[in-house]
Amino acid sequence: MNMLISLKARMAGPAALLLSVVLASGCATNPVTGESQLSLIGEGQEQQMGEENYRPTIQTQGGRFYLDPELTDYVQEVGNKLAAVSDRPDLPYEFAVLNSSIPNAWALPAGKIAINRGLLVELEDEAQLASVLGHEIVHAAARHSVQRMQQGMLLSAGVAGLGMALSDNEWAGLLMGGAAVGSQLALAQYSQSNELEADRYGIEYMVEAGYDPEAAVELQELFLKLSEGQNPGFLKGLFATHPPSQKRVEANRRLAEKYGAEGYRGREVYQRKIAEAKRLQPAYELHNEAIQLANNKDYQAALSKVNQALKMAPNEAAFHATRGQLHEALDNPEKARENFDRAVELYPEMFSYRLLRGLNHLDAGRVDAARADLEASAEVVPTGIAYLRLGDIAVSEGNRDRAAGYYQQVAQAGGQLGEEAQRKLSQLNQR
Repeated sequence: MNMLISLKARMAGPAALLLSVVLASGCATNPVTGESQLSLIGEGQEQQMGEENYRPTIQTQGGRFYLDPELTDYVQEVGNKLAAVSDRPDLPYEFAVLNSSIPNAWALPAGKIAINRGLLVELEDEAQLASVLGHEIVHAAARHSVQRMQQGMLLSAGVAGLGMALSDNEWAGLLMGGAAVGSQLALAQYSQSNELEADRYGIEYMVEAGYDPEAAVELQELFLKLSEGQNPGFLKGLFATHPPSQKRVEANRRLAEKYGAEGYRGREVYQRKIAEAKRLQPAYELHNEAIQLANNKDYQAALSKVNQALKMAPNEAAFHATRGQLHEALDNPEKARENFDRAVELYPEMFSYRLLRGLNHLDAGRVDAARADLEASAEVVPTGIAYLRLGDIAVSEGNRDRAAGYYQQVAQAGGQLGEEAQRKLSQLNQR
């Protein structure tokens, strides 16, 4: 069980998915393969979903790696080169670097793409980065996420049920609405045919952009080796969404031989761009150890690890937020608040830091401060716990209609929080 759940004991079951789309049945041509395919979601809706879900999905998967903005600029630059030669160059592509040690990359509809810090530190050169980004660009250009959504709709015979499982990350049972949908789209596994298609056309994009296609072969060989080694980080991240196979290695090798092993590799520039992330890697490893210790309720040992991490990276908001949670577990609420304050100061738009501080304020009776933080948190990423506690605040202030509105939203999501919201709705009706 993750630390947020164990410390706050406020976890709910799987959130209900709320997604409104207009179904206009028909066929369309896949913009990458040229093949005919079912089209239930139009391009306008596709772009809207990408735009609306990108920010909350980034935040629920670790937030932006803001300590090294130049790395994000570099990834955006490489991504733009590949997007320009893709089959849908006019999509509003964006590329984000996420502050997560889990090695992964994902694409939402309309070219909203992210790659985790944990994957970047595993790569050797720019050509390998281009292979990852080209692969994700194909997923976006070929509308693979949209196709997965449509399949889920057909299987469930309903618009809201996508038939996909959320990742078991710390927010899985708290997310509501678009935040849950975006996480499903980012973390659900692709089919083997989608993966082979993304490999094939991704290599074509690499070649057209001037990169050595041999990097794509090396990348699949690396992933296959790591998967056979049962690396837990990769099993939880990349391999859960992009399962490797010898078939993919051989397919990539045939394509590389077809195009010839020539092109730009960019090892020197890549190693220079990734140097800061690699320098900070030991701090994140300490932080990961702290999380494991906290999950085992060894809070003092966890606190020691976080303090070591903070000496190496004093401006990492995630470390301050974790230290705040540890102080709460050790019954030091004021020290916890100080750390939450610092986390918010360093990364003010991150929903989880505002949520944690808001809950801390509420426990201490600072109702106005709690309301401000919980509202700010829910505006970025709607969560059942934020709405539930905002409902409690409304009850305490005698605003039954507002409280009922919050409780109704949580009740529809189900799970433990939904049950609590339903009970409180019943109590309101009895008054």
